[in-house]
Amino acid sequence: MLGNLFLLSFFQDCWKWLDRVDTGLFLKINTQWTSPFLDRVYPWWRDANTWFPVYLFFIVFALMNFGRKAFLWILFVILTVTLTDQASSNFIKNFVTRPRPCQDMNLIMNARLLLDHCPNSFSFPSSHATNHFGFAMFIFITLQPVLKKWGYLFFLWAGTISYGQVYVGVHYPIDVCFGTLLGCCLGYLTGTLFNKKIGLPFADFGLQPQ
Repeated sequence: MLGNLFLLSFFQDCWKWLDRVDTGLFLKINTQWTSPFLDRVYPWWRDANTWFPVYLFFIVFALMNFGRKAFLWILFVILTVTLTDQASSNFIKNFVTRPRPCQDMNLIMNARLLLDHCPNSFSFPSSHATNHFGFAMFIFITLQPVLKKWGYLFFLWAGTISYGQVYVGVHYPIDVCFGTLLGCCLGYLTGTLFNKKIGLPFADFGLQPQ
């Protein structure tokens, strides 16, 4: 009994320390490491609708180059995004129920909200980070023979979008870090499954998977 109480107290103290560090880093990113340029760019940059042309490009690219397998590839893209979104938004968020920084009245007085509203959903994990890193990992794994080292740029792209969630005031850094890990794991799972069970006809490009 005493051992269980000790462990509970230990984990509570660890979480309090981690929460302080997380909040402190959030305030650094949101209020100190800022610039007028980023203030204008990030509300637009982190919006998923901004990147619709990128998603459309990959759909058209697949349809033009991979024949019938393109439809299966697109189906797996949809599966990846669905898994990342449902896992983060409808399962983990509702289980953890961590309020967003912009929902904390004491914190928001010392922080900035660069959007016109604070989302009603919970904070942990960041669905933006989960979805974009899941997509980036899937693209990296399934199109690696075509993209080669350029595939790493998708992780940079996902990282800047995820950072923007903290910058505009709607997520804590830990939300983004866990979302990144979750998204990469799910993207790796779907990408690996696709390559093993289906795969793309890279031989038509004179390429072979690495």
